[in-house]
Amino acid sequence: MGTHRPNPTLETNGIIWLAGEASGDYIASLALPEVEKRFEGSAQYGVGGPRMRAAGFHSWHDIRELSVRGYVEVLAHLPRLLRLRSELVKKFAASNPRVFVGVDAPDFNLGIEQQLRRRGIPTVHYVSPSIWAWRPERIHQIRRAVDHMLLVFPFEEEIYRRAGIDATYVGHPLASVIPMEPDTMGARRDYGLTEDTLPVVTIMPGSRLDEVKGCAPAFFGAVEKLLHRYGDMHVLIPAADEEARERIIFIAGQYARLAQRMIVRIGESHRMIEAADAVLVASGTATLECALYKKPMVVGYSMPALTGMIMQKKALIRHVSLPNILMGESVVPEFLQYFCRADQISWALEDALENEAKKKELVERFSKLHETLRRDTSALVADVLEKRALRRW
Repeated sequence: MGTHRPNPTLETNGIIWLAGEASGDYIASLALPEVEKRFEGSAQYGVGGPRMRAAGFHSWHDIRELSVRGYVEVLAHLPRLLRLRSELVKKFAASNPRVFVGVDAPDFNLGIEQQLRRRGIPTVHYVSPSIWAWRPERIHQIRRAVDHMLLVFPFEEEIYRRAGIDATYVGHPLASVIPMEPDTMGARRDYGLTEDTLPVVTIMPGSRLDEVKGCAPAFFGAVEKLLHRYGDMHVLIPAADEEARERIIFIAGQYARLAQRMIVRIGESHRMIEAADAVLVASGTATLECALYKKPMVVGYSMPALTGMIMQKKALIRHVSLPNILMGESVVPEFLQYFCRADQISWALEDALENEAKKKELVERFSKLHETLRRDTSALVADVLEKRALRRW
């Protein structure tokens, strides 16, 4: 699985990172160069993915070993995950790190952070769990596990101040990477789509394989219906890895028009968003990426029924997509669980393509959101890690 074993003579007294998902791999990769500079080349090692490895990270395990979604689905993987967590705690503690950084993935990371903190290792968690959206009781575990929380949304500061937990708003890393004005035509040239005026739709059925299985049939069915109504359009589909690409191609094979029109590429989600007129996207970090690129979107999500029921009962707010949560209202349409159906999604996606007044409004609102989330994120992250490491060394 692309696993990289540590060099025991190098990978001690360094900074441990643990990213459990593709989004965490990307977020961590942006901070690694600045942290390496501040710590004068100290080893950075732990659990990461391809983007972190490309930034010089030494990966002991690949993030795909942790990639499990939902309450019910995790049960089948629980014995393996518990063994892995126990193994990692021992290896991490033995390496005598200067600081541990858990990136998102709270179900896995908070347990590790709690055990490492008991051993006197400073623990920093990057990206707060959405305790303002659901499972607010998690704040008690965070207080036990985390020395310092790195926040990506400004409104979270007050929550942590009231809870008495050290926290710093560092901005959202994607807001500094994604340009304020998207280069839509440049992105389309990358895919050979500049010769006509056909609409360009990007479909993002999720980064995990089980997300693709859950969301792709409704998403692909919606675009197939739209293709029948429009006659033709360009369809771009990013895949997180080769396994996801193969699954996308397999499911899309059931939709004749889509299969003929789609372009599927690995690791090109940002460029495919940038090229789009509208995006059909699974709920998650990708919805924020679409907003930062100022794109109209339709949000959908479907998971096994039992998991969905459990999550709905624990929810505190009625929205799930980040643009709607951050703006406190229904700015983009959401189709969740039983409502994640091809027909209604297709009509919402058609409106996203055709409604010029709505598109103009979204550009204005998403631009203001973008400004709010921009900070010198990598420097702020490195500042916190330096301070925490100095308290121990």
